[in-house]
Amino acid sequence: MLSRFLFNFFSSFAILMFIFIFQTIWLFIDDLAGKDLDLLIIGKFLFYLTPNLTEKVLPLTVLLASILTFGALAENYEFAAMKASGISLQKAMRSIIVFVSILGVVTFFFANNVIPASEQKIFNMRRNIAKVKPAAVIVEGVFSDIEGSNMNMRVDNKTGEKDRILEGVIIHQKSKSNVNTTVIKANDGELVSDEQSDLIQLILNDGNYYEEVQSKSREEKRKYPFAKAQFETYIKNIDISTLNNQNIEEESDITTDKMKNVIRLNKDIDSLKDHNIKQVKAFSKNIGSRLGVYNLAIEDSLKIEELPKNLADKVNDVRTKSMDTVNSTEQLVDALPEWQRLQVLENAKNSVSNILTTVSTKKLELNKRYEVYHRHILSLHKKFALAFSCIILFFVGAPLGAIIRKGGLGLPMVVAIILFLAYYFIGVFAENSARKGAMNPILAAWLSTLIMLPLSISLTRRATADRGLMEFGNFMERFRAIFRRKKKATT
Repeated sequence: MLSRFLFNFFSSFAILMFIFIFQTIWLFIDDLAGKDLDLLIIGKFLFYLTPNLTEKVLPLTVLLASILTFGALAENYEFAAMKASGISLQKAMRSIIVFVSILGVVTFFFANNVIPASEQKIFNMRRNIAKVKPAAVIVEGVFSDIEGSNMNMRVDNKTGEKDRILEGVIIHQKSKSNVNTTVIKANDGELVSDEQSDLIQLILNDGNYYEEVQSKSREEKRKYPFAKAQFETYIKNIDISTLNNQNIEEESDITTDKMKNVIRLNKDIDSLKDHNIKQVKAFSKNIGSRLGVYNLAIEDSLKIEELPKNLADKVNDVRTKSMDTVNSTEQLVDALPEWQRLQVLENAKNSVSNILTTVSTKKLELNKRYEVYHRHILSLHKKFALAFSCIILFFVGAPLGAIIRKGGLGLPMVVAIILFLAYYFIGVFAENSARKGAMNPILAAWLSTLIMLPLSISLTRRATADRGLMEFGNFMERFRAIFRRKKKATT
């Protein structure tokens, strides 16, 4: 039993991994194609991608292997022979259950150590490919940032050796304040570089140079909004001294939730939670002070009996005079002169408008902060959920194979794919909802596994009792019994 399951498991894993790798190549084709990358670099890139694919491949492999194994045994009536010999389904599954349990533990350690390291490698390679290959960063038809030059560039076409000939060039040059103040347009250009030099020459032909004029007054700015110059040849030097020493796999200080293990995630979740709470409290206090909200804690802290008698009498006198003098906002506004009333209302309107703008801006910032917080919680629980999903999906696939009694890659493959798609899409929808705060991130990480748990229990019971997947006979018999009772009651 175990040897047959292992054969189906490893063969299914190899086939599915091969399929998913090709599907992933299409996702990253823009990062790899047409950038003069060595085959070794592309091979490393795909090698570092394979651990991330195990999150999808491994549950599907367990499900498919269990359906194939137990479906073939049931189709050849080997289960009937086992039961005739007194061997139950649970006893036949015992060795495979031990293997799947060990697989779940190994999967957790794999998700906790290997996958974060591979995520870091992939991030570094995608980030550094553009730095090591400066010509490769320029993508046709879109604006691309040029590292180290404080500018972005758009080209219509790239031709020639190593795509150095550029057609339809538009350059936006940023100022020290990171504002686009200069625009350069040229019909064509060329990238000229030397391996021994720290400079790349961008030679532009037949174009125009536009620069925004920084004027001191509005009148001068209206008269001379920008300066324009036409050129036949324009040479621009790009300093790449910080890029030539880059390595494709050089580590960076940037980390995301997928690059962290359980210990790091727990630590960062606590710090993110505390920081978000401090941000909310500080912002609410700031808005309260801008609105003029009275702090009741100040009044409560002032105890009249602790003050000297003459000072206490003055405080009580002020409080008595100030109470019940104004009963409503309308009464306060009506008590003011007309010119002052208009001024107060206009100031209030501007103040409320500014506060609403501040609140909406801060809301977007806090949503992003909490999205990062939710992502960390998701990543933490997904490591545990992945390990348990392998065990639960086995208890879905094994009894299902025994019930449908079909081996081979026909019906079992269709059933496995349908179940896996349901499992996968439930998880994707739950994760997207949790990142936006619409669902608890802990529940989102476990939702698809929890949905499969009762299905696994039900299927195991049915397979043990030799019951079919859908017992239409019993179902119709219940309806007939109900109609019989109604008929007897009427007669």
